[in-house]
Amino acid sequence: MDQRTAEPDRNYSISPVSLYGEFTLTGNPKVRCAVSLTERDLIVQRLTSAPAGRSKVALSLKDCVGCRAYRADDNADPAAYLAVYFYPLTRRWMSPGRSRHRAEHSFRVAALQDPRANLEEAEKWARAVRERAARPQSPRSDGGALSVLSRPSRMMLLVNPQSGKGQALTLYNNHIQPMLNEAGVTHTLVITERQNHARELVKEADMSQWDALVIMSGDGLLFEPRLLVCQVINGLLERADWEEAIRTPMGILPGGSGNGLAASVHHYSGASLVSTEELLVSCGFLLCQGLVAHMDLVSIHLCSGLRLFSFLSMAWGFVADVDIESEKYRHVGAARFTVGTLVRLASLRVYRGRLAYLPAPEDDHSEVEGSRNDVTLRCNGQASSLDPSRDSPRPKTFHNSCHSNNSCKARGRRESAPCRSASGALAGPPDSLLPPLDQPLPGDWVVVQEEDFVLMLAMYQSHLAEDLLAAPDATPDDGVIHLFYVRAGISRAALLKLFLAMEKGAHVGANCRHMVHAKVRALRLEPLSPKGVITVDGEVVEYGPVQAEVHRGLGRLITG
Repeated sequence: MDQRTAEPDRNYSISPVSLYGEFTLTGNPKVRCAVSLTERDLIVQRLTSAPAGRSKVALSLKDCVGCRAYRADDNADPAAYLAVYFYPLTRRWMSPGRSRHRAEHSFRVAALQDPRANLEEAEKWARAVRERAARPQSPRSDGGALSVLSRPSRMMLLVNPQSGKGQALTLYNNHIQPMLNEAGVTHTLVITERQNHARELVKEADMSQWDALVIMSGDGLLFEPRLLVCQVINGLLERADWEEAIRTPMGILPGGSGNGLAASVHHYSGASLVSTEELLVSCGFLLCQGLVAHMDLVSIHLCSGLRLFSFLSMAWGFVADVDIESEKYRHVGAARFTVGTLVRLASLRVYRGRLAYLPAPEDDHSEVEGSRNDVTLRCNGQASSLDPSRDSPRPKTFHNSCHSNNSCKARGRRESAPCRSASGALAGPPDSLLPPLDQPLPGDWVVVQEEDFVLMLAMYQSHLAEDLLAAPDATPDDGVIHLFYVRAGISRAALLKLFLAMEKGAHVGANCRHMVHAKVRALRLEPLSPKGVITVDGEVVEYGPVQAEVHRGLGRLITG
């Protein structure tokens, strides 16, 4: 076989050719191809009389997950074979945008009669393709730093078999297992068998044996406070070596009906909106690429004293009600949120409470979308009562107490002790911005004047669900909580319009006078309504006063 450096074809690549060979197609020995490898592309040209424009294609190595060389089972065949696996973005047939689809290109290497020489030649090509495909891609457009998983990678892959209407294992077998095998990723499949199984595993595991932890589930396996303990993230933070353990990169594969984090990972790659199995293939591809970014985690303090870490969102009011009440529609998949929204709109509720936050440095006065009459007040750090106006007939008082008219117990759920490390101390990094829940807020916090709300939503990733781009400006490690709240008085039609706009992130610029958006570093919420729901990452937590602080870049996320 000929190996040479050739003048590049400017229609396909500006890089010099490092390898050149002529092979036949596997399965069709009558078709002979000239194959060239550059730093960026694998260029395949059929050696036929057809016009060059129809017979030549450049396959981008940034879409390649792996390559292998092998011999056929037939010992009489001296040929070796070279298979290259790509997942390029292709246009959809029936809808706009592009999605990734598998494309295998396989060649028969038979220049010599010596089987060993043919295999060595195929292996040389396979090594060269893998080396170029594994090179780091361009830096992130937002300036964030990326690292790359070591090659070959060793992953623990946790699958919740109940996710995705019970189809998670089928999706793994049909899509993820073949893709990881093609990429040469060594992984151990762990099927979770009970509540907190994943937490127990990661809490006790020898993390030096793994380069990454991968979760295939809805957002609930990453965080499951049904017993008020976390699974993967909080399991890592409960370890005595939590500072090292939390740096273990985490991959996410959608397997449920929420998939907010998976949709966010896909969004950060710059690709167009996808859902269901297309989202799974996209996240699997990014997992094989192995680019790792820092990820913000948010420390949340509940009324009982429990502290936990959150990766996606905290909600109160309309959004929380829809998330929980739509569980009965889980059989329709991701559409359950749409059904739940329509049902809750028919009986719109108003929720009473007090909300305060610490603005992010670049947003000291809060970013207000809507009415200029929305007045916020700085806290008086010397007292727990705030008087917004001497002429006000009813001063705004932030009680900061767990002994309010709000229940601190999660109905139907067992209370749990705070998440602690082996030393007995509260797990994870300290919260420097949060006073105890029963103490006054510092003077640089802002108290929202209104006490009647339709919803409060705190986001730290871009997507709340597959089709809800709740925080379009969010990045994995921007160090802020994107706080949204909607004041009482909004009509059903306006609220529906707001949620429809959220599908593409257009709600932020919708100029809705009832919605406020602020970028904050910490927040405190004290519900005053006797009944209600607070969710963290889509799961119910105890109802009562709650506060949160973002920890920038505490975790690691495999992303694009």
